[in-house]
Amino acid sequence: MPGTPDLLICTACGTQFDLPTNEPPKGCRICDDPRQFIPPGGQTWTTLAQMQGKYRNSYKQLGDNNNEDRMFSIWTEPKFGIGQRCILLQTDHGNVLWDCITYLDDETVNFIREKGGLKAIVISHPHYYTTHLDWAAEFDCPVYIAKDDDEWLHRADKETRRRFIAGDSEEVLGGVYAVKTGGHFPGSLVLNWSKKLLIADSFVTTPSALYHIDRLPGTTSYAFMWAVPNMIPLPPAVLHEMWQRVQPFDFESTHGAFVGQEVRDKHVKKRVLESMKIQTKAMGWDEHPLLQESWP
Repeated sequence: MPGTPDLLICTACGTQFDLPTNEPPKGCRICDDPRQFIPPGGQTWTTLAQMQGKYRNSYKQLGDNNNEDRMFSIWTEPKFGIGQRCILLQTDHGNVLWDCITYLDDETVNFIREKGGLKAIVISHPHYYTTHLDWAAEFDCPVYIAKDDDEWLHRADKETRRRFIAGDSEEVLGGVYAVKTGGHFPGSLVLNWSKKLLIADSFVTTPSALYHIDRLPGTTSYAFMWAVPNMIPLPPAVLHEMWQRVQPFDFESTHGAFVGQEVRDKHVKKRVLESMKIQTKAMGWDEHPLLQESWP
């Protein structure tokens, strides 16, 4: 099987640690942080070896228009950890994996290799670091993360696979840009490619985002959260910075952290700004520089 089968993995968030099964720590640093949570049953651990035969990864093409035939969701069933997906992009310059999931097996490796392998992995934030060094080693590629969040890494990078994004944005491959929005974590990233914005939960796709017919004024599409599961929102000053970071990039769809979170709308960039304004006003801010922003 691919990967390092006997290293500890937190069952709540899917993070892999440089620790064997006979040396479990008291808790997971990711889940002890107030942006995440310890499940009611307490901290538990597993390994890739123990996951074999209990889980499998599924794959689905996102669509058949606007280059979505070159995008594939990959997720684990039954749900493991947070339950996010990763997204495979088949670009003209090679394949990029956006975000990462914990479970890696031969079937997944073969699926990605049949699609052309990987030139790069880009991870949005520490909740999705999972087994990224195993993925990078298997596909012999670099993995990009924000320098701002390197304190949350839990494995030594002995093969120097990691590349740290220090600026506000970086072109990781031709036409593929990692954009640091901050907010959820200081280094939270989104990915821009082919008029698409892959947002993970840097922008949280709301249920009301997915309905497109006769949308009523004031209907939000996104929430902007410091803690997603614990529902702690970000303040207007941070939202304004996030808007300024994505404003230079062109996009007509967003693709969220979980399967089915596709928002396709040529006005979707305006909807991001509208959602920021709705959250700002709902928090009691009647006057703030963000409310003066407009698009286009």
